[in-house]
Amino acid sequence: MTVDQLIQAMTPEVYGNMKSALELGRWADGRKLESDQKALCMEALIRYENMVDMPAEKRIGYMEAACKSSKDDDVQPLTIK
Repeated sequence: MTVDQLIQAMTPEVYGNMKSALELGRWADGRKLESDQKALCMEALIRYENMVDMPAEKRIGYMEAACKSSKDDDVQPLTIK
């Protein structure tokens, strides 16, 4: 079975469990996620979100307007006291 087939077989419940584990850093049974498990979970979740065409605001890592800048943001006065 390929990774793509595993992602396609993922249910919304499995997605939710993996997302929760990634957020908490622990599996539902209390075991800690290792760094390689975190990376694999993140990749699987991102691929799943893309596969089901999840709206951007519901995807992992979405930051509402946090990265937008304007021309006024380019210059910030510095006051030294």
